[in-house]
Amino acid sequence: MRSWKAFAVAAALAVLPASVRAEVSELKIPLGAGGFGFLPLHMMQKHGLIEKFAEEAGVKLKVNWANIGGPAVMNDALLSGSAHFISAGPPAFLTLWDRTRGNIGVKSIGAISSMPMHLNARVSELKELDSISGAQKIAVTSVKVSIPSIIMQMYALKKYGKDQVFRFDPFTVTMAHPEALISLLSGSGPIVAHWASAPFDQRELKDPAIKAIMNSDDVMGGSTTFTMMSTTSRFQSENPKVFGAVVKALKRAQEMIGEDRRAAAAVLLEAMGGKGWTVDELVEILNEPGTKYTMKPENVLTYAAFMHEIGSLKNKPAGLNDLFFGNPEIAGGN
Repeated sequence: MRSWKAFAVAAALAVLPASVRAEVSELKIPLGAGGFGFLPLHMMQKHGLIEKFAEEAGVKLKVNWANIGGPAVMNDALLSGSAHFISAGPPAFLTLWDRTRGNIGVKSIGAISSMPMHLNARVSELKELDSISGAQKIAVTSVKVSIPSIIMQMYALKKYGKDQVFRFDPFTVTMAHPEALISLLSGSGPIVAHWASAPFDQRELKDPAIKAIMNSDDVMGGSTTFTMMSTTSRFQSENPKVFGAVVKALKRAQEMIGEDRRAAAAVLLEAMGGKGWTVDELVEILNEPGTKYTMKPENVLTYAAFMHEIGSLKNKPAGLNDLFFGNPEIAGGN
């Protein structure tokens, strides 16, 4: 009889609407690959923004910020359930969106940042992307699904045609930004170039032997989303208050960066170990016109159309509503 009653209670709980069930009490969010593209996450962590907005919604919440990053690692974390929200570039997000249509339904809550990436190279060995050859390697955050990989595929399609779209993939190797910076500046080994984001690209360019030979905005035709935040449709429906708290926290973090760039730079410096840069150097990067923090997506649909054209995506989104949860901050994006 006791077993039957236990089963009945479990069955009843299973059919309760999501709004009646208790929401998660511990939220798991990886901090990302590092640098300026993930600064809002560090602002959210530093100032307890998610916890604050969750408490206002009546939810006592603990946020576990895991120090992991990289597009492939992030996607795996969300799929395995070891993360509730992840942050990555549009190509990695679109790959996951495509794979999860019809099941867990990954969508984005909004963009985190827009900024260009630069292909920095030791010009004594590589003066232009087209001349790469032999054992030479380009460091990217993730082979095939990272922003640089897609950017080079776009470039190859425009210049060499569809049969050459993956022309540069064999010359790429997955490396975290700090490791790639060290490898490039050392002048030894096969790494002759690195697709770097701020502040790593600025540090590399202080070396007179290093030059930027290409950037992502030039290939994309304008300002482009660099990082975006996503979760599953199931999590969103089962945890509406926590989901809302994360959305509010992201928006507030972006606002705080604009309100006090120096304080934001100090948070980023602390996140990077407190050394290697000065606050003044980081503020200078925050002041660059190309460095933007907005939830509004830019050129995400451009990525999607290209990836569908070359077969990297089975499904082509009809519009932003296919990719994003309903959020007024998304309106007017592309």
